[in-house]
Amino acid sequence: MAIEDCSPTGAVIESTGFGYTLSIIGGKYKMIIMYWLSEHKQIMRFNELKRCIGTITYKTLSSTLKDMEADQLIIRTEYPQIPPKVEYTLSKRGKSLIPVLDMMCEWGERNRLPHSKNCR
Repeated sequence: MAIEDCSPTGAVIESTGFGYTLSIIGGKYKMIIMYWLSEHKQIMRFNELKRCIGTITYKTLSSTLKDMEADQLIIRTEYPQIPPKVEYTLSKRGKSLIPVLDMMCEWGERNRLPHSKNCR
């Protein structure tokens, strides 16, 4: 598919497939969460994700996970016990985005500028 087909000139970007994909994976932490769930552990609990990401607040992690669940990227499984146990895993839909993230990673590795060129 040509880029022109995905985001034609004059189109409102949000109404294109490209815009929709960006809305699903956009945000500071969504792709990082998907990375942890696809590359490290297929099932993770809230506090595990918090520890792995490190820089995210509890509130931001909670709202990001809720958004991802609403977008059907992850599956939230709650176990009725005390203390409550909640696990997160990628859904089939979420897993279908992993090749896109892999391509982004490969592009970044091929095109990364040396640190010294980024200075000044």
